[in-house]
Amino acid sequence: MLSSMQTDIASPSPLAGEGLGRGGLMESRQFAKHLRRNMTDAEHRLWLHLRAHRLDGQKFRRQQPIGPFVVDFVHFGARLIVEADGGQHNGSPHDAGRDAWLMRQGFRVLRFWNDEILQQTDAVLESIWKALREEAPSPPAPLPQGERGEQPN
Repeated sequence: MLSSMQTDIASPSPLAGEGLGRGGLMESRQFAKHLRRNMTDAEHRLWLHLRAHRLDGQKFRRQQPIGPFVVDFVHFGARLIVEADGGQHNGSPHDAGRDAWLMRQGFRVLRFWNDEILQQTDAVLESIWKALREEAPSPPAPLPQGERGEQPN
């Protein structure tokens, strides 16, 4: 089941902290649990502000499996993912492919450097809050009956 989703991207190593490898759903849950127990200082700082609806009443989850990946934080209602990145992510082609896959699933991805989270926490939280407030483009309204090329009854 999971392997079919991995066909369009290279399977990341679970040791890199980015993906689930080729294991099944149970392995992904165990891996996410491991990441929750071993969060970085930046992830801890961000989680203190995102957990328990502390950011404007919004619900976030941490270290959440989504497809072949585990994301740092996700708000499912807003389809928003927040990533806390260390130096190993600098210019990573894997991250670009990962972000593209997540965007094809309808998510927006915000990435912040760990030092940015630790030193400018308020600015990071403001960026997240603004992203939550951005409205997804609404579908166009249907044209009135006479303008759709239909004949009135």
